[in-house]
Amino acid sequence: MTSFNRSLVLGLVLLVLGADEVAWSQSAQADDTASGKRVYISVGCFTCHGRSGQGGSFNYPVPALARTALPVEAFNAIVRTGPNDMPAYPASVLSDKDLADIRAFLRSLPGRRPAEDFPLLNQ
Repeated sequence: MTSFNRSLVLGLVLLVLGADEVAWSQSAQADDTASGKRVYISVGCFTCHGRSGQGGSFNYPVPALARTALPVEAFNAIVRTGPNDMPAYPASVLSDKDLADIRAFLRSLPGRRPAEDFPLLNQ
């Protein structure tokens, strides 16, 4: 086998393996988002933060979580400790995978639209 043929075969193998990895990661991300939504609803996060992560008002303004930019460590620390009136969710209640799935779901949400998108607000 010539050096050109070996390079061609190696390139094709890497292409096939790489394409498979991309397809797998996209389906895994979709599953994580669906799982995150299920957990977000089942543990009651939506009661304060809204079904779309839009935030709300409880005893004080509750932050919007859609498209959260919180780093993973900060997000996990907040969920684990439960600041203010938020309940704490220890690992015995929410696993690290559950937290990652919830964060993936929140990051997948569209977030707030700019005021320019609402004609009534621009009169």
